[in-house]
Amino acid sequence: MSSILTNNGAMVALQTLKSINNDLSKTQSQISTGKNIASAKDNASVWAISKVMESDVKGFQGISDSLALGQSTLAVAAGAAESVTDLLTDIKGKIVAAQESNVDREKIQTDIEALTSQIDSIVGAAQFNGLNLVKGTEDVDILSSMDRAANGNVSASHITINRQDLSTTVGTYGSDGDLSDRGAESSATVITGPRTADIEVTYAASENYTVSIGDKSVTVDAVDDDDVTESALAAAINNLGIEGVSARIDGNTLKVESMLDFDDVQIEVSHSGGGAITVDGSSSATVNQRAETITFNQAAKVNDGDSFRVTYGGNNYDYIAGKGETMEDVARGLKIAIDSAGLESVSTKVTQNDTGEWELNIANHGSGDVTDLAFDGKEGGTASGGLFGLKSLDVTTEFGAENALGTIETLINNSIDAAAEFGSAQGRIETQTDFVSNLTDSLKSGIGAMVDADMEEASARLQALQVQQQLGVQSLSIANQAPQTILSLFR
Repeated sequence: MSSILTNNGAMVALQTLKSINNDLSKTQSQISTGKNIASAKDNASVWAISKVMESDVKGFQGISDSLALGQSTLAVAAGAAESVTDLLTDIKGKIVAAQESNVDREKIQTDIEALTSQIDSIVGAAQFNGLNLVKGTEDVDILSSMDRAANGNVSASHITINRQDLSTTVGTYGSDGDLSDRGAESSATVITGPRTADIEVTYAASENYTVSIGDKSVTVDAVDDDDVTESALAAAINNLGIEGVSARIDGNTLKVESMLDFDDVQIEVSHSGGGAITVDGSSSATVNQRAETITFNQAAKVNDGDSFRVTYGGNNYDYIAGKGETMEDVARGLKIAIDSAGLESVSTKVTQNDTGEWELNIANHGSGDVTDLAFDGKEGGTASGGLFGLKSLDVTTEFGAENALGTIETLINNSIDAAAEFGSAQGRIETQTDFVSNLTDSLKSGIGAMVDADMEEASARLQALQVQQQLGVQSLSIANQAPQTILSLFR
């Protein structure tokens, strides 16, 4: 049946043309935007995922900027630490030259002070955007990553940079807690005279007596006169030429005396025949070093601001530890504090005993025994600078030049440690920068795989749809002409 009211063919053709036009519109949108999913209506779930990932990409781009800033700041700090190390090495050369007695120590001291001023200038200027990593002890956190958990929660990660204080500040002694158990002095009295060992001899004529001191030995044959034999034994010991060790006769006792500050003296005795010989009542004895020791508790943890004090001769000598320091640093810091006072009557040395504990040795060259050697400690101070003691170097005297040599070694090691720490941190940041860059590229690639249009496919589809559109228009035109045929029935 034909009808002029309902044109089924035209309706079919129209619906087909609308579908073709809709597909053509989508294809043209893909080609113009380059995206297969340009909005939530195209595919809500994929679009939502892509937007989250795009926000992550933006975040990692910000992280890249943060890492670049941190890398620049570290480069300045590392350069400063290396320059300070070079200048300290130059100062060491001056100090070594000052060990000679026939040099102009005043001029050498002037050079050292000039180099010290240059170090101060470098440390003060080593900042980037106001952040100085070679002054102070507070850690610096550099944003390094953004971590997204499975539940969608996001947290930031950081690379922590430990500041390396290369200032010359003395620090502030704390007032909290009690750290006196972190160290113990061997004796409260530091003697000025020698340490001794008594050799007792029962002489028998025609017998011989041997005394060994360290790796040197002397043997004396006894004669009928005990005094002559004893004098001969004392003279033989003195002729060994052991620096700081001598023998003398006190009544009926042969005394071996040691003026060695930091070395023990081992003595062994023996005899042949019917006589007898002992040293301090035995066949062997040790003459201890003259110096008294402060032994530090190696198992104890050292915290930032822990303050340690040595009292000697009525004066206090302080060192305040910084973050990450050990008992070795404390021992060396207290040595520098004492050496910096310029006391020509005091010699110091840091050693490690057989059990691994660090010791500060203090020897007395004054006119009388010092009876107030003591150790104490408190919490809550402000740390001494890593170059604490640098400004106190004084090579104008022979004694000062000797002390300065030990101090400069410690300061050089501190600056080397600082430069090494910065170098390690630079490596971490470079590695993280490369990772963030690769990760950002991977995220962009993943987003593209989800939402980008396949341009080859879109181009082919566009041409096909354009042909379909033309055919649909023609089909609709033909369908619209169908009612015209009904007119022929009325002619």
